[in-house]
Order: sequence, then structure tokens, then C-alpha cells
Amino acid sequence: MNAFTAPSPFSVPFSTSNASENLGSRGSAHYLHSRPIPANHPPEASTNSLPSSPFLDKPEDAELDTADKETYYSEVPSLPRKRPLHTRPWVIAVAGIVLAAIVALVVYAVASSPHKHGPAGNKSSDSQSGAPNDAGQSSDKPAPYVEITTGGDGSTVTKEDGSTFTYHNSFGGYWVADSTNPFDNGARANSWTPALNQTWTWGKDRINGVNLGGLFVLEPFIVPAIYEQNPKAVDEWTLSTALQGKGTLQAVLEDHYSTFITEEDLAQIAGAGLNWVRLPIPFWAVEVWDDVGVDADGQKVAEPFLAKVCWKYVVRVLQWARKYGLRVLLDLHTAPGSQNGFNHSGKSGAINWLNGVMGLANAQRSLDVIRSIFEFASQPEWQDVVPMVGVLNEPYQATVGGDQLRSFYYEAYKMVRNITGVGEGKGPVIAFHDGFSGFQQWAGFLEGADRIAIDDHPYFAFGGRPNRELVNVTADGGDGTLMGGPWPKDACGWADSIASSRTAFGISFAGEFSNAINDCGLWVIGVDVPATYGAGCDYWSDASRWSDETKQGLMNFAMASMDALGDWFFWTWKIGNSTTTNTVQAPLWSYQLGLEGGWMPKDPRQAAGTCAKFGAPVPAWDGAFQPWQTGGAGAGQIAPEAAQNVMAWPPPKLQNAGGGGGPLPQYASKGTPVTLAPPTFPATATVKVGNGWANPQDDGPAVTPIPGCAYPNAWDALEAQAPDAGCTPDDAGAAPPADGADPAATPAPAA
Repeated sequence: MNAFTAPSPFSVPFSTSNASENLGSRGSAHYLHSRPIPANHPPEASTNSLPSSPFLDKPEDAELDTADKETYYSEVPSLPRKRPLHTRPWVIAVAGIVLAAIVALVVYAVASSPHKHGPAGNKSSDSQSGAPNDAGQSSDKPAPYVEITTGGDGSTVTKEDGSTFTYHNSFGGYWVADSTNPFDNGARANSWTPALNQTWTWGKDRINGVNLGGLFVLEPFIVPAIYEQNPKAVDEWTLSTALQGKGTLQAVLEDHYSTFITEEDLAQIAGAGLNWVRLPIPFWAVEVWDDVGVDADGQKVAEPFLAKVCWKYVVRVLQWARKYGLRVLLDLHTAPGSQNGFNHSGKSGAINWLNGVMGLANAQRSLDVIRSIFEFASQPEWQDVVPMVGVLNEPYQATVGGDQLRSFYYEAYKMVRNITGVGEGKGPVIAFHDGFSGFQQWAGFLEGADRIAIDDHPYFAFGGRPNRELVNVTADGGDGTLMGGPWPKDACGWADSIASSRTAFGISFAGEFSNAINDCGLWVIGVDVPATYGAGCDYWSDASRWSDETKQGLMNFAMASMDALGDWFFWTWKIGNSTTTNTVQAPLWSYQLGLEGGWMPKDPRQAAGTCAKFGAPVPAWDGAFQPWQTGGAGAGQIAPEAAQNVMAWPPPKLQNAGGGGGPLPQYASKGTPVTLAPPTFPATATVKVGNGWANPQDDGPAVTPIPGCAYPNAWDALEAQAPDAGCTPDDAGAAPPADGADPAATPAPAA
């Protein structure tokens, strides 16, 4: 029998072939790594026994170095020696039998001892092990506590609160958690995805991800219970206002942050064969202003959001992702003033971001928020875990204008790359949403830019039509046995546009898609907003009523979507229960529920080739990007015509900002930037945690209101008049905003 050797956090234990071929003769990746806790570990964590190793058959299987062998054998109790009574032959024979039994026991004890993988200074000695002393009497000292630092399928995970759960990952993934080095990036989500401390190759490695929607940006249809308990709330602005009135804002939200998504969710995501998560965060994780202008009655307006509290929970999720080998797209999901008027922007209704009288001022604030996020994510402690950051989720281009949106994106790009530098490994990929205009509208945008990506959100549910075509019937284009109606083949139609974008733009992916073939589900459109589907939504809101044919049709739709998109994030991992039914009432949107109910694939790789089964094969692509698109030679050398086609910053004109006789109000660069706090770790940690700011040379000020300016309400200024004077940087004695400098390009390699 071949021994199954546990992986080092800094090595690759699996090849990229099928996981089952890498598990050895044991058939499952049930393994652990252990390491003694240093002497200053709290005594209550100690134990009197060491766990046995489940992956060693005999001592020689351990492949130990000399120091390891000394520790390994020192943990075997020494046996008191006895002199033979006499040397007669029958006594010698009996003694031989006894000796053989003793040797067998010793070999068994050695094979059962834990394999230490920590540094030599952490290894236990005879005096620590509780072995008998020279007199044959047991020492009073207990055996050292052994921290389990890595494990695979079937291993036991101990959480922060001391509770445990069993890790299930049949795809060769393994977790890593070392209290002395909490920035250990050795974990791997599955056998076909590089460990975090290995290079992710764009085009070769593919994103199979899921969103953690509803956790830090509370959408009503994802977390209906909180809104049901606050019936007048329709978005997080009104929810925060209601909870403030009760005096429970922080208590309710911190309870939600602590319980809605847990460590076990991240473990399950890795166990589902996924390798990325997209983590939406609000701007109020960074800052909230208590004065954003005056309303129509002349009253000061304060943003009601819970300021900065969720950030420590954001960092906790990032650490969980690190533990399970999951890469993170950290996505700024809200903007001051609302970038799209949807409830998940913070406030539903009017768009006051880059639109209207206060549109420029709100965009200025957004750049400061983006700056703080990229400064944090670009620190070496986080670059492997957060390889991509989304500048802003779903700005509504039809309202703010395409030229204005591109101007903002270019300014954000220059700001970020002047922080990080240019070239592979220097800060995260910068992701831009397409503004609902489609991939093709962004072909050639900032050609030559360093590591930018375009994000599209293909949905059938929001097209404004009922979408009553059946999914529980024979699929179009199939062989007559596959379910799905028109939906799988329709999803395959997404393949052409994203394939073209990979050539014409570069890194292209779907940041959101779902199983929603219609807009049924509790509050999917909005609180108390009826679905366009019409009668019959009760069926789609209750998955317990779905037939096997419906589930098969949805499964085919999901896999066709995955096959067509290639790089994707499902929206979303989890939908919370409604308090009225204690069930999920928007089941088409829950990946987790789909796994449990049988309409999502247990292995996302099963999606490959699905579109060909429906007569719509995905266009062939060799997986190769241009070098500059992924940080190679020429990265940052933007083509002159591409730069000239982008409107200058700040835009000379905004949509819907014609009121008043003065220039558009702005903020002045006289404030202090917000530095996002690193996590705190136990005293056992011996690593530097960073200070939240990657580039100390980025020491310019942040924007702040200009004293004396009579700003209108920044969240409701479409009908407001621009102040006549006193609201520009010149009035504050500050430099006006201007186009940022272009970062230096990556040179071509030497000949």
C-alpha cells in the first residue's frame, strides 16, 4: 500500500489531473498536518494526548529529516529493560516471542505519532512529551498541545470559538491555518486551481466563483427577515434609519455580519469545486459623512449607515478565504449618491453619482474610497488573496453617460497604478463594470493599460418581459432527452460576446449570473414590487414543489451558462429564509440551495461541453492574452488614440446638472485619507500585519467639504440649483482636481 503523504503548505500535493487519480490507494484525501503550539500558548488549550496521524503506515513512510526523526522517535515511551532469568533454550524461545511483540508495539507507536512540519525550534523534546523518565516513572508534564494546521477531505476544522466541523472536499483541496503565521498562503481550493502562493495564469486558470451577496450590502430579497421585521424599509438607507430609531442599528447589523455567512460557508464553497468569491462591500465600510448638504427644508442631511463597523468582518472573510484557498474579487458595491438608483446601491431612487448637481462631488468621494481599498489590498499580506478589485458595481451608463463613465474609470486607473506600480504582481487587477452596455462597447478601451478587466452581468430575469417559456420540457437543440426548453441554448448565446471581448479588450468575465429565468421570488425586483412574470410565481418561490424535470432543466441552464461564460461568479451563494414561511422564497438565486436540491452541478467542470449538446458550441479560444493585458511587456503603455478618446477628468459637463448659475459644486483636497485597519491576531502570531497603506509615497490629501459652501443634499440634488459661488477648490484655496499622471509602462524584456 502506498502511503499518502500530507502536503506542505508551500508545496503542491496534487497534479492538475482528475482529483481521484491523486489520492493514492487510500481513495480519499483525508490528511492532517500538525505542529506544536509554542510554550506561551494559553494553558487551557493544552491536551494530554497527541492525535495519531491518519496517513502514515510505518515510520519509513514519513520521509523525515534527521531532526524530525529524533523528535518522532522521542515520543515513543522507552521500555524498562529486564535481565533474563537464565539462558535455557525454552526460556530463550519465550523471550524471543515477547521481544517480537514488544518490537511490534514500538513500531505501532511510532507509526501513530504525529508528523511535525513546523520549524525545528517548535518540535517537542523528551521533557515535553510526557514520556517515562530514566526511573521508568511518568513525568508530571503533560504532552504539548498540537495545533492542526492543514487538512483535506474528512479532516476536522476547529473554529475561532472552539467548535468544530468536518471539512468535505473530494476535489483534492486542503485548508491551511497556522496561528504563528496567519498570512500562510499555502491553501488550495481544489486540485486544478493553483494554491494561493502559486501563480494564477489568466486564460489557463478559469474563474468558477460565487458571490457573497447580502452580507455587507443588505439586499431585501437576499436577507428578507431583517426587512420583514422593519416593514417600512426598502433599502439600506431606510433600514438604517429605522434601526437607528429603535437604537439597535449596530446590534442588529453586527449580529447579521457574524451569522449570515460563516467559516463553514467558505469551506463549503471550496468543497463545491469553486475557486473564487466575489465579495461586495459598501463605501460605508470606509467612511460615512454626517453632513452631505441640506434638504429642501434647509435641514442638514447625515448618511444613516453604520460607519466602518463591517470592515473588521470583511477582513475576517478574507482570512477565511485564505484558509480555504479561495481567491477574492473585492467589489465596491455602493457609491455616495447612488450610482444606479437600485436598492443595493445604498439608496433606491435617483442617481446622484456622476449625474446631477452633486454628481461630481460624489464621484470625488468615490475615488477616495477606491484609493483606500486598493492601498489595503495592494499590501503584500493580501495580494495573493485579493488578486482583483472591482472599482464600482453596476454604474448606470444610460443615465450618467458613456463619456463621463469612461473618464471616471480612466482617472481611477491612473490613481491605482500610481499607487501599485505597473506590471504583473504589482497590485490587484482593476475590474470595471460595463455599465449595462455589453462587452462589445468596451472593445479597445484603454488599449495597453496594465491588467484591467471588464465585468458583465448577464441576466434573463430583468429584460422586462414575462419569460413564461417552460424549463421542464425537452430542451431546444438537444437530443430529445435533455430538459430545459429554450433556456440552455439561449444561455449559450452569451459565449460569442465574451469570447470576442477576450481578444478586443482582455480579461473578461461575468461578475454575476443566476438560475433566474424569470423575476419571480420574494422582493427580487424590490420590496412589494410585483414581478413581471405575473400569475404563477408561487411555484417558482417554493423549491419543494419543483418536479424532477424542472430541476433537470435548471441544471442544464446553469451548466450552459457556465460553459458559455467560461469565467464567472454565480449570484449568489446564499438566500436567507423569510420569517413568514421559514424557507427560501427566491430559490433560483441560491447556489447553496441548488446544491442541496439537485439543480446545481456538484462539480462545475461538468459544465464543459454543455453548449455543444444543445447545438451551440462555445467558440474555440487558446487561452492566450496579449502580454500587456496581464502585466507583461508593454503593460501601462496606453495607445495615444485610446487615451485621446477618453474625456478629460473632471468631465466638463454632467447629465441633468443644468440648474443654477454657478459651476458644479466640488469638494476640496484638504482632508485626511482613511486607512483601513489590518486584523488583530493572537499573541502566537509572529508576522507583521501591515499598516493598511501599501504605498507610503501616496501621501496626498483626501477630499472634504468646503467651509461656507451651501451644498444641496448630495443624495437628492437632481432638482437642486447649483450654488452661485463658494463651492469650488479655488474658493477653498486648494488645487482643483485634474487628470492624474499616467503610470510608467512595463518595459519589454531585454533581448
